[in-house]
Amino acid sequence: MYFTDRGLEELEERRGDEEVRMTWVADRMRAFVDLNPEFENAVDRLATFLARDEGDADNEDGDEDGADQAP
Repeated sequence: MYFTDRGLEELEERRGDEEVRMTWVADRMRAFVDLNPEFENAVDRLATFLARDEGDADNEDGDEDGADQAP
C-alpha cells in the first residue's frame, strides 16, 4: 500500500456501503478546491478522469494515458 492510499482506505471504510450521486461528489470536490486552491489542477484532472468512459477513444490533448491537462 502506498502512503497516499490511506485516505482512499478511510473513504472506503467509512462510506464504502453508501450510494452517492455524482452531483454530491462534484459539490464535495468544489468545496475541497475552495478550501485548498493549490489542488485545483489535480482535482480537475481527477474529475475529467472520472467523467470519461474507460473506452473513450476521444482524447482531446493526445495524452496516451488519457489524463487531461488543465489549461
